[in-house]
Amino acid sequence: MLKLFVGNKNYSSWSMRPWVLMTQAGIAFEEAYVRFDAFTPGSAFKQTLAGVTPVGKVPVLQDGTLAVWDTLAIAEYLAESFPDKALWPADKAARAHARSICAEMHSGFGGLRSQCPMNIEAHLPERGALVWRDQPAVRADVQRLVDMWSGLLQAHGGPLLFGAFTVADAYFAPVVMRLKTYGLPVPPHISAYMERVCQLPGVQAWVRGALAEQDFLDFEEPYRLQR
Repeated sequence: MLKLFVGNKNYSSWSMRPWVLMTQAGIAFEEAYVRFDAFTPGSAFKQTLAGVTPVGKVPVLQDGTLAVWDTLAIAEYLAESFPDKALWPADKAARAHARSICAEMHSGFGGLRSQCPMNIEAHLPERGALVWRDQPAVRADVQRLVDMWSGLLQAHGGPLLFGAFTVADAYFAPVVMRLKTYGLPVPPHISAYMERVCQLPGVQAWVRGALAEQDFLDFEEPYRLQR
């Protein structure tokens, strides 16, 4: 059986993507939870992953003796392994578009990432208001998301970005969590898309796991002293 190594569900946006993708698509896997104790070479986190992946990060998909790391590589491996799951859009142009926006998310949106780290348990609209006021990079990132999602929902008719669920929706699920946690302003039709993502069984399962952790890590939450 496939084995997926993930970090804390409350904080690990990278882990969330393949976990939601596999769960929502009905791909069976064993979860291997690796707690974020620290990221120093001698930490339990790094030691646990030392024999699994050379990069020492999550997520990692293990298929027998093969290890696949990086969320895009995992998504492509799963799409090749389970063509019946239609993880990418069937249309060639739409498939290329979906890959492009996933790659954009993978390498971009630095303002939103740095100023609004994922924290599913938290409700931080006051911090979000300050970030929105003081960080033009965050405002630009959110506007790009609004433009992107609006165009895709219009082009494909919803309810999700390319009509049916694809890698793209799993890829942007952590962004939805960020927008909700920090209360960043988006138009009603974008809020509606976000709610549809939150209602996906795979996303709901991840969120339940995140809320059950009750694991406060101060280095993941520099903006507050305690939960």
